Parts: sequence; structure tokens; C-alpha cells
Amino acid sequence: MQIETFSETFPLFDAADAETLEWLLSVAVERDYPSGRAVLMEDAWGNAVYFILSGWVKVRHLNNQDAITLAILGKGDFFGEMAILDESPRSTDVVAFTPVRLLSIPAQIFIQFLFKDSQLHHRMLQLMVRRLRKANQSAQLRQAAPAVRIANILVGIADTYGTKTDAGTEIYNLPLKDIADLSSVSVDEINKVLDKLKEKGWLLIDPKNQVITLANPKQIAQLASAH
Repeated sequence: MQIETFSETFPLFDAADAETLEWLLSVAVERDYPSGRAVLMEDAWGNAVYFILSGWVKVRHLNNQDAITLAILGKGDFFGEMAILDESPRSTDVVAFTPVRLLSIPAQIFIQFLFKDSQLHHRMLQLMVRRLRKANQSAQLRQAAPAVRIANILVGIADTYGTKTDAGTEIYNLPLKDIADLSSVSVDEINKVLDKLKEKGWLLIDPKNQVITLANPKQIAQLASAH
């Protein structure tokens, strides 16, 4: 991968110099995974940091036979960074929604890289704080109306990973079970909310191509803020 493309894809590295990035990419490994495959098992956290070059994944909490979706990640995001700083066991895994291409960087090398440049260290802290802030905002929405919670999930994913087209902003067509896990809204209620958004023309769903299009992102964002 070209250095310019890498730094543009991953905001974490937008302050890194070319020499540092070249060194980092020289030790990174690209891997492809098919849809439905676990790309990181619960016993493998802490070995590396993983960067999503393409595709969509979900992070799940495992509890005996149950798995609850904690987060949806797409191109330009990364995971595994917390585990190399906090070595406690993780009862989570990461599963590919779609075919996924990942770039993995061994833990010790990533730590060396992170502390080699104070700007990168600061940038990493900023991104981690942003994730914590989003988690806190999600927790505060637990008492909001179902439509508001679902709109927040759609807008949050679209703002972070969405692809802008003439029809609107496209994201992956998330399974209802995963939306339910993220929103604490029942599948039946989610269906009702999505149907209403489609009736208004704010949302388009293409199951064949596994795409949701926020056709009127402004209106959906206003709904998301109605709490």
C-alpha cells in the first residue's frame, strides 16, 4: 500500500512523517477474510493492532452461548489497540459481515511506533477519548424513543464510514439483530421504525446488494437529536 493512501485512509496517521509510515508498513501484514469468518478470536487479543482496509466487521461480547454486538467498524477504523495497553483477558471477538481486508501490526512494534512520535501518541489518545465519548452518548440514549436510538445508530455509522452517492449516504445493511443489540430496541420495533423511514423516503434498503442508503441524512440526523 502507498504511504499517501494509508495516511488518508486512517486518520490516526495523518500527522506521521513518511519515513515512520514506511517503516510501519514494512512490518505490517495484509490478510483477507470471507464474510461470516471470525477475524479475531477472544484468545488472540493483545497480539496485534488491526486496521480495516475494506469491508465491515462487528465486535461481539461473548457470554456462554450468547453473543451481543458491541460495535460496528468499517474502512478506516482499527481495533485491538486497547488490548495491547491493558493485558486483561477479553471475552470478545470480531466477525466479518462482508469480505474484509485487514492490515495487522504486531503489538510490540505498534507500541514502539506509538511512543516514537509524541504527535501520534496524542492523536491516539484523542481517538480513544472520542470512542469513550460515543459510548457515553449511547448509554445516555437508553431512555430515548426507539426511533431516536435507531436514527443515532444509522447516523453515527454513516458519518464515520458512509459512502456519499447521488442517492444519499450508503452504509452496510446491518442485520436487525445487530441493530437490536446496539440500540436495545426489539426487532419488531426496529422493523416498524425502518418501515416508517422508508415510507417517508428518508431511507432506502437494498437487501440484494446489502446496502442501506440514508436518502435524507439531514432529516434522520434531526430525528437522532430529538431527545
